[in-house]
Amino acid sequence: MRRWILVCGVALAFVCGGLVLAALPDEQGTSPDGRRIEDVGGRPVLVGAGDIADCDNEGDTATARLLDDIGGTVITLGDNAYSRGSEANFEECYDPTWGRYKDRTKPALGNHEYYTEGAEGYFDYFGEAAGDPDGGYYSYNLGGWHVVALNSSCEEIGGCTAKGPQAEWLKADLAASESRCTLAYFHTPRFTSGEHRPGFPKVGPLWEILYEAGADVVLSAHDHNYQRFAPQDPDGTADPERGIRQFVVGTGGDELYEISDPIANSEVYNDETRGVLRITLDPNGYKWRFIPVEGEDFTDFGSTECH
Repeated sequence: MRRWILVCGVALAFVCGGLVLAALPDEQGTSPDGRRIEDVGGRPVLVGAGDIADCDNEGDTATARLLDDIGGTVITLGDNAYSRGSEANFEECYDPTWGRYKDRTKPALGNHEYYTEGAEGYFDYFGEAAGDPDGGYYSYNLGGWHVVALNSSCEEIGGCTAKGPQAEWLKADLAASESRCTLAYFHTPRFTSGEHRPGFPKVGPLWEILYEAGADVVLSAHDHNYQRFAPQDPDGTADPERGIRQFVVGTGGDELYEISDPIANSEVYNDETRGVLRITLDPNGYKWRFIPVEGEDFTDFGSTECH
């Protein structure tokens, strides 16, 4: 497997698609290993990953240590507690690690949560923070941003069609938002270069709604690796003006999946490093940084403005 791949170029510091990227300390003066990063000037921060806690390995222990040093809202991108998302899985595997940050966590569901009927273990563990158990999707505002947590286990909640209940809710939710910048997160990626390449068309209608509303960023997981894509439309055509930038962050702790070859619009990918993605939400844009677990040196960071 590769240590890390920069599809648009290889250098210690370089420019790719108008974005400055580097394996160097970022604008906050953090060390190259990415640890001990805090939010600056009161700007809100989202930090998280998916595919997290498995009692059969200690990957989630290592990623949880990163959260000790990072302020802000913790998000989970699904498959939070293996292998069935049961009450026991959450209490025995997730709670001792990522559960330390439960009071500042905004979770999302994965397919493994539904290995327990109705994802009861998930909803019981997170309570009101998880949204209505009949849907598992919700939204909130953070700084000047509108943030939407969706449920990509479509078959469990009436489908992900353009006229399904989640889609109708999403249209209304985005129409009511007055925010310039919008970020959404859900488990199953529309696009991926990993084991599940080239992605999941079932979430295409959600992407269509987000795209038409001018959303900026989508975070997903399910493929156990890290990927960053250039802005693109719901069909996978590059769209630097209105496209959504997707990150796959399936690096929360479980075993990693190999990436053999990138699909279109891949900018950066890595299949050997667990870690978390931190996004700083500026009033008119965002900064991202992948923070590796202790002992690893892969990182990826950059910044851009909202549409």
